[in-house]
Amino acid sequence: MYASTLLLGTLAVLLDTASAHGFVTGVNIKGTFTKGSDPVWFYSPANSRPQTAGWDSRNQDLGFVEPAAVTTSDVNCHKSATAGRLYANVNAGDTIEFQWSTWPDSHKGPIINYIAPCNGDCTTLTPGSLRWSKISQSAIVRPGTWVTDDLIKNNFKVSTVLPANLAPGNYVIRHEIIALHGGQNDNGAQLYPQCLNLKVGGRGTVAPTRGVPGTSLYTRNMPGIIFNLYTNPTSYPFPGPALWTAAN
Repeated sequence: MYASTLLLGTLAVLLDTASAHGFVTGVNIKGTFTKGSDPVWFYSPANSRPQTAGWDSRNQDLGFVEPAAVTTSDVNCHKSATAGRLYANVNAGDTIEFQWSTWPDSHKGPIINYIAPCNGDCTTLTPGSLRWSKISQSAIVRPGTWVTDDLIKNNFKVSTVLPANLAPGNYVIRHEIIALHGGQNDNGAQLYPQCLNLKVGGRGTVAPTRGVPGTSLYTRNMPGIIFNLYTNPTSYPFPGPALWTAAN
């Protein structure tokens, strides 16, 4: 049993070098699509850099943030991220559908969503200034099926619902997949955080009052970051803070 588990984990890591990791191309909210950051932004002339709601990052290799870097600002919105210049418009209680470019079926793991209030203009902020509240999380949705399997079956789309009583204002949403194909090993999990600016309307009255800095969300060896998906698990210990439900 141990040998077969080790073999599966080793094979997944080797295949990872040939896998096409995805990114969030944008969000669909009530039929309106707002673009996220495409990694090709890096190759555009400085004066014609695309303006999107997505936070640009140095993920041109479609790579990941490793657990050894969870105490750095890269964990917030991916490597060396800078604020998006536009906003996606949404009301409290709306469904936000994230469209990924692609996702490899070997990269099974949870999908977790956080929000951070900007307390003003999101476009001027740095990743280290964001304070996150977790609003949703999903992992094993049926026996033997991860939420990332459903993502692939749904044409690389996955949704979350914004809290119905969330107060109006500007927010950043942090949408993250944690790929666990190497997660049985220290520093083997792969974090793929994606951030977009939201301009939230509606009649909600509840705003996050605290939140957690990105550098305090995880440790490299906490349950959920260290996790063996090759043992047919029926449950998953979500890493990070508890769900924030005050605005539900």
